[in-house]
Amino acid sequence: MAITSIGENAALYAEPVVDTSVKDKTSLSSDDFMTLLLAQLQHQDPTEPTDTEQILTQTSQLASLEATDKTNIALEELAASLAASNDFSTISAIGKTADLGSNAIMLDEGATSTFEVYFPSDIESGTLEILDSNGAIIQTMDVGTNPSGVYQFEWDGLDASGTMADSGVYYITSSYRDPEGNNLTTRMGAYPIESVRFENGETLVKVGSSYIPLENIVEVY
Repeated sequence: MAITSIGENAALYAEPVVDTSVKDKTSLSSDDFMTLLLAQLQHQDPTEPTDTEQILTQTSQLASLEATDKTNIALEELAASLAASNDFSTISAIGKTADLGSNAIMLDEGATSTFEVYFPSDIESGTLEILDSNGAIIQTMDVGTNPSGVYQFEWDGLDASGTMADSGVYYITSSYRDPEGNNLTTRMGAYPIESVRFENGETLVKVGSSYIPLENIVEVY
């Protein structure tokens, strides 16, 4: 009895190849146009032949419809490509400063407010100021001696006299001195962009300890 390797008889046991591809029926090709035209000519009434101009008009309309569909598809692909390009161009903003356009916090009476402030330069000494809606300083905090960076602060809601401030909107600024003796200022709401993340079709940038939507940023510098 002859022994044959599986490789030699592989063709005998091979599964028949079945074409499972599905033809796209959402658009018409030039062959489809010709088939429709021939079918119309074939089934027309010999005593009332279809007008040649009418056939050409119908064919032109079908061609225009296909062209419109293809144009729409091309525009959708272009829009998606441009959106992806814009998203990835955001990566170039890493290391720059993002301005959220506001240095306001909301205080609920009796609660503690937590916020972050970015100091672009090293801090030799300085204070953090909490202002009311009239621009008056109602409380200050010592910012100590620290290297540049983003720092988190907590305000218990008490003003300089120890009285609980009313619920409402307050504003955060800071005046400080760097090791070279320069007097500098900063405020809440402007932070360096540390990273960019793409999530569910949305572009998020990391500023401070949080990721925020790109659309929330009013300026990058």
